[in-house]
Amino acid sequence: MPSNVVVHRWESLELERVTEMISRKVVAAERQMLVQVYLKRGAHVPVHQHDSEQLTYVLQGALRMVIGGETVVVREGELVHIPARASHQTEALDDTFELELFSPVRTEWLSSRSGNGS
Repeated sequence: MPSNVVVHRWESLELERVTEMISRKVVAAERQMLVQVYLKRGAHVPVHQHDSEQLTYVLQGALRMVIGGETVVVREGELVHIPARASHQTEALDDTFELELFSPVRTEWLSSRSGNGS
């Protein structure tokens, strides 16, 4: 295996508790990051925006999201695209497990290792 190849195992990554209702595991590369997010039913991520383009894929559960003023419900097996700098917020309608892909990397998540789950 070439020396620049890195294999990550989700089960060996630290689970970061963001709030009482939200936890995540983060894998970051140079230009993108993939995040496993666990939200308890009723968890709320307040309105925010960031320079990263975001893809959110719901593996289990359901989310109500308001993106640029439009409300959508994203369920298991569905994926939503959030453009860079779009204002958005999220509410977990069920206990939810999802993957989020960001490009470019949300460096504030790496430097602080804490935040509001957004």
